[in-house]
Amino acid sequence: MSYRDLVARWGIDIKRSLLRRALTHRSFAFAYDEPHNERLEFLGDSVLNLIVAEKAFRDFPEMSEGDLTRIKWYAASEKALADIARQLGLGEFLRLDKGEDKSGGREKDSILADTVEALIAATYLEHGLEATRRVVERIVDQKIKDASVLGPNLDWQTSFEEVAHARGLEGTMTFEIAQEGPDHAREFTAVASMGGHTWGSGVGRSQKNARHAAAEASYRLLVQDIPEQKPAVGLPVRADVAAALVPSWDRAAGAPSPELGTSDPAEDIS
Repeated sequence: MSYRDLVARWGIDIKRSLLRRALTHRSFAFAYDEPHNERLEFLGDSVLNLIVAEKAFRDFPEMSEGDLTRIKWYAASEKALADIARQLGLGEFLRLDKGEDKSGGREKDSILADTVEALIAATYLEHGLEATRRVVERIVDQKIKDASVLGPNLDWQTSFEEVAHARGLEGTMTFEIAQEGPDHAREFTAVASMGGHTWGSGVGRSQKNARHAAAEASYRLLVQDIPEQKPAVGLPVRADVAAALVPSWDRAAGAPSPELGTSDPAEDIS
């Protein structure tokens, strides 16, 4: 684990002392008498909500206050931030005590989300609002787009079923769950089915997270151009699924590349 690895994933430099604090969970702080990241979480939450609210306001000029609130809530939610943390591989950099580590702390949504907020605060304190805005807008861009197309419940499974029913498919989404690995590192795989078809699959450290990932993959499968595209997660497209759908829906654009800084690349975080 090195300083270079993390700042490359995050997209901007943070001085080592501030970065260490942002990554320090209270369990580690109490065990080794160091400051923890909870004050940074407090500040980062406010900075995050400001940036997300402004981006939603600018990106969707015709949306009502209620719809903008719904987008902000989703994009800044614990689940969304934990997903972002996993995409960044943040779990491997967390500073936890042995007990929290063994209990699966590196995969807990609450710890991952809090650490993202702490990193946002650290970025803000060192670089100011505009640099922080660039980082935050990059990492939450897809979450804001997702919230803009999801139904009022902001739920992938419900949104999938609503679109599927509108296109003539019947039934409700069900999941087949498989698991592997030891108790302390159990991994679950969920495969979603509905209307006689197998849809997306997803992997998670809990059944709930695996089902969520499978439902999201299924939704993305349903609304993309099936003959030309592969599913976002998991299974290949089946011919009978493709035949059941009408092609040529819009595709989401990719997020821009991160901006990398230039400070000391060599030092380890822990």
